[in-house]
Amino acid sequence: MPRRTSRTALDRLRTPGRFPGFLMSAFVCVLIAGLLSPLSRAVASTGAVTAVAAAANDHCGGQCSDILPPGQNGNATLAQILLNQAFGSQPEHAEDQLGPYANLAKGHPTLTNATINNFFNDASFGVAADQVASTVRPAGRGDVTIVRDKKTGVPHITGTTRYGTEFGAGYAAAQDRLWLMDVFRHVGRGELTSFAGGDPSNQGLEQQFWRNAPYTEADLQAQIDNAVESAGARGEQALADVNAYVAGINAYIDASDSGRSFPGEYVLTGHKDSVTNAGTIDHFKPTDLVALASVIGALFGSGGGGEVNNALSLLAAQEKYGVSEGTEVWESFRERNDPEAVLTVRDGSFPYAAKPADPQGEALPDAGSVTEEQLVYDRTGSAATSSATTRSTAVAKSAVSSAKRGMSNALVVSGEHTASGNPVAVFGPQTGYFAPQLLMLQEIQGPGLSARGASFAGLSMYVELGRGQDYAWSATTSGQDIIDSYAVELCQDDYHYLYRGTCTAMEKIERKNSWTPTTADPTAAGSYTMRVWRTKYGPVEHRATVGGKKVAYTTLRSSYLHEADSIIGFQMLNDPDYVKGPETFQSAVQHINYTFNWFYADSEHTAYYNSGDNPVRASGVDAEFPVWARPSYEWRDWDPATNTARYTPPSAHPHSTDQDYYISWNNKQAKDYATASWGDGSVHRGNLLDDRVRKLVAAGGVTRASLVKAMADAGLADLRAEDVLPDLLKVVNSSTVTDSAAAAAVSRLQAWVTAGARRTETSAGSKKYADADAIRILDAWWPLLVKAEFEPGLGSDLYTAFTANLPVDEPPSSAHGPTGAHAGSSFQYGWWSYVDKDIRSVLGESVQGPLAREYCGGGSLTACRNILISTLKEAAGRTAAQVYPGDDLCSAGDQWCADSIVQRTLGGIKHHNVSWQNRPTYQQVVEFTSHR
Repeated sequence: MPRRTSRTALDRLRTPGRFPGFLMSAFVCVLIAGLLSPLSRAVASTGAVTAVAAAANDHCGGQCSDILPPGQNGNATLAQILLNQAFGSQPEHAEDQLGPYANLAKGHPTLTNATINNFFNDASFGVAADQVASTVRPAGRGDVTIVRDKKTGVPHITGTTRYGTEFGAGYAAAQDRLWLMDVFRHVGRGELTSFAGGDPSNQGLEQQFWRNAPYTEADLQAQIDNAVESAGARGEQALADVNAYVAGINAYIDASDSGRSFPGEYVLTGHKDSVTNAGTIDHFKPTDLVALASVIGALFGSGGGGEVNNALSLLAAQEKYGVSEGTEVWESFRERNDPEAVLTVRDGSFPYAAKPADPQGEALPDAGSVTEEQLVYDRTGSAATSSATTRSTAVAKSAVSSAKRGMSNALVVSGEHTASGNPVAVFGPQTGYFAPQLLMLQEIQGPGLSARGASFAGLSMYVELGRGQDYAWSATTSGQDIIDSYAVELCQDDYHYLYRGTCTAMEKIERKNSWTPTTADPTAAGSYTMRVWRTKYGPVEHRATVGGKKVAYTTLRSSYLHEADSIIGFQMLNDPDYVKGPETFQSAVQHINYTFNWFYADSEHTAYYNSGDNPVRASGVDAEFPVWARPSYEWRDWDPATNTARYTPPSAHPHSTDQDYYISWNNKQAKDYATASWGDGSVHRGNLLDDRVRKLVAAGGVTRASLVKAMADAGLADLRAEDVLPDLLKVVNSSTVTDSAAAAAVSRLQAWVTAGARRTETSAGSKKYADADAIRILDAWWPLLVKAEFEPGLGSDLYTAFTANLPVDEPPSSAHGPTGAHAGSSFQYGWWSYVDKDIRSVLGESVQGPLAREYCGGGSLTACRNILISTLKEAAGRTAAQVYPGDDLCSAGDQWCADSIVQRTLGGIKHHNVSWQNRPTYQQVVEFTSHR
């Protein structure tokens, strides 16, 4: 039987896309009843169709573009869902950006500036009069209009008052993403199963997110109160904006309820009755937005953690080699500050989270003592089955880590090296592929607001990534360490701990969930209780002994209880009176506590800044490992009541203005700046961008088209084949390959490298790869060669421990990889640097920051070659069906399909899969021609 796909956390959400059996009968019943909801998305009265003229304050000169698949419309009525499930029809604007996005994969080689908008949207301000599809005055208000364009249906919100503008933003968000917003406010509160059904996948999703942010309603409200109080006038304005935004959401809920045009998922999950219209859609409140923000922050903006896993692999290394050599081996694999790593900021040093000369306060667990803290109690009904427990646990373990991997890239070139003399940028976030998409597009124009771009659904009171009047900005995930693990010593029992010398009770936080079967999710009735024990040092995640003493390992992050704070930075980015150049841009993003790399371009300057509240750690504390929960090892000036501390100053964060070019693909930010994730070594997918952009800059005359081409070409490259395979073939070809099977495989691989090492179709729409055999061979070979190269030297225990810190591989087709199958994002995490450094060392080449030992063949070129040839022969003998075993979407052996991108359903509308690209989900192409 085909193996089921191992999906990412968000894909595991149980949605109405999974109930084909009832569709035809339901469809007929609905038709007979005459209860088909109106197919139009407009529920407010439509006034005279008026144009939103292109604003005079748009300085892009028609040279700003963007794209966000699959489409703007993420809401669908019951009728539209049934039609989609039965016949594949799409609601208007649900899929019209997917085709242009997908077509760039084969269309980019001939791209010109004139043809960019064949693959992107025109992101100019306003809508031409002949392109206006509808004009709505939400709730009959006279101070705001929502104009949607014919091509994409993007809302262009124009207000004459600040309140009206934000009311319109909330209304438009609900028009486009109400169901998704409702799902994620329940995920953030740990209440997904009670809302959407008890499928074990839903159980796992709510368990992991709530474990990381187990907030009470009082905690959510306190975040709002603290953010407002600490930000002065801007805080007061942010609260007013949020209240207006929420009012707009609720106005749409009321209008869609009375007009029966609400999303059909509410019927299918039992919240509304399709015949009587009985049932309710709960109004939103400001704390819902904080709950939603906690999910987004956990997914994309909270670098760090993993200290307990780091400790386990360090102990395994020390057990294998002894303390001194084991530590050296561990550090060489950790690559905290690898001298060969590709950098975003190439000048200067920004020391952070470096290895201390004399570590203090480490609390490493006793061997075999670590257990994960129990989260779920009192399971009943379907929740108590062994399969549900197993599946929900597996999802919970990967929910945050899977989604956090693989996000965003940026290519920014200064005007000194462009054809026009103006900077050019191609950038955007890699947020995965979902239906509806997590992000949504909008233009917002009102008092103190002037921007177009993307925002997370339910948080779109401001544009979060996009363009202003004469500047554009974007972000990539940075991942520097703002999370630490503390070992709290237990006293009295397992639920009391020593806090500054006093035995203190842990705080018990519980969430009780129950569910019954629905049309969307037939999971039998069940229930359980989630229970988290909180300490001053954060929630308990593990228990162990340290030197025989019982401890609980807690997790404390600087953004814990502070997800709402970042609203001020986003407010500033939307304010044309605040952002007027690179300095004020950098000042704005300093107010964002998420761990992001921020990029900026206007007509004259480019800039970069790394954001996040980086705690100042006590002298001697190593951020890689758990430390004792004692005042000597706490963050400096830490106040447990508010979870605030002293943070590193802006000058200590990597930052730059007008560097010749910037690239980022979640790589290392700057020299001496350690990130929490493993894998920032000599080979990183950031090299794919850096190599291409460096060549463009050296040649000069960079254009929007040439920079898009560089991005698109990198997005089709196989990192292993481009940057590691040539050295592997050097070893193999160090003597004549006499085995015919191995020789044939070498010939295919070499031809693929010569052709560019891309995973690309023979022609657009062929669904067959050029160099298909070579791709199959490398996909099969890589995990075999890595294990054969390293496990004999490391030993199975240490090899296994290191693979828990860093997965071996992440090709597009890897259903077992960290991002799951059909996710697009690939080649972020893997052992490419280890293989690269080790093979170059065996070849006798210069290696900066080498591994502590040579592993391939024990350092012998001949023995290494034998290992590579034997594993290559094994890989070459594996059939396509063995390498690509198939899943719910793809038949066994279908290589193209195994790589393909799927818009993972979070609602009732499904889309077709498209050819693989490794690129941002939302993407901008910008070149401003003038400045205010």
